[in-house]
Amino acid sequence: MVKKYHLRYVLSFIILSVLLSVLIFININNGSVKLSFSKVINILILNKKDDITSYRIIWDIRLPRAIAAILLGGALSVSGFLLQTFFNNPIAGPFVLGISSGAKLVVSAAMIFFIGQGMAVSSGVMIIAAFIGAMLSMGFILIVSKKVKQMSMLVICGVMIGYICSAVTDFIVTFADDSNIVNLHNWSLGSFSGISWDNIKVMSIVVIVTLVITFLMSKPISAYQMGEEYASNMGVNIKTFRIVLILLSSILSACVTAFAGPVSFVGIAVPHLVKSMLKTAKPILVIPACFLGGSVFCLFCDFAARMVFMPVELSIGSVTAIFGAPVVIYMMVNRQRQKLY
Repeated sequence: MVKKYHLRYVLSFIILSVLLSVLIFININNGSVKLSFSKVINILILNKKDDITSYRIIWDIRLPRAIAAILLGGALSVSGFLLQTFFNNPIAGPFVLGISSGAKLVVSAAMIFFIGQGMAVSSGVMIIAAFIGAMLSMGFILIVSKKVKQMSMLVICGVMIGYICSAVTDFIVTFADDSNIVNLHNWSLGSFSGISWDNIKVMSIVVIVTLVITFLMSKPISAYQMGEEYASNMGVNIKTFRIVLILLSSILSACVTAFAGPVSFVGIAVPHLVKSMLKTAKPILVIPACFLGGSVFCLFCDFAARMVFMPVELSIGSVTAIFGAPVVIYMMVNRQRQKLY
């Protein structure tokens, strides 16, 4: 039986890794300008510059976009897993609980202010603004969670927070200049386009460092999954642990919102699919698998967003909702069915 599960784990990681590799190539190879397999290999591996246009398309547009989808998709999935662990419920996620909406609100205000002053908005400012917004929403959710014991009511409160933040964002946009509205509108739809190598450097540092810390916390997370009392008996400082869990989740979701705008349902759907695939909730396995799964999911959705109605590009949030929402509906129906029986 142990060997059977070990084989499942190995096969799951192999499948996710193969899908990731295939989708990276597909995303780099396809677009408004289709490139041959040999040309992509020559440019990426051999660094040939015979065709300068193709070289620029790959290195300046498609490769940064693919890397952003990998990093941010993985970050959003892990953030969802941490929130699900924190609230002990599979339908908790940064988008559903209004955390992404809070981040969007503060980032929108920061963008309008800085652009209005004729200043460029740096990556650092975007992440800090998104983190502040995420923490404000998370703080409100924590206050509500102490008063409300039912997760369904907490989710409703999260949705209401999202609506409130969206309404305030619309109010702010009303008094913005036309040029500011265009910039904000493009960002608020959600997209991995327009990512530069400077953006990649910043998000890589933030995401990788946060993920390493999260992975090192696998043992206390595993103990926390067994209940607070069990974790406390195992030597886990519950108060400190919960604070760290909130910070890690907020940093990851804030980084995604800062660079790609609001991206829905990835943080709920992917952890569920990964745990179903592995048949376990062990953090030491689920955390890296969630990152790979989120990367695969967002690469696929980004490809669909670019190619389905080409040359018109869909927002990434719309595509992730189309594929992620049915998973969430299935989870809720299945959960209700289990309660009945």
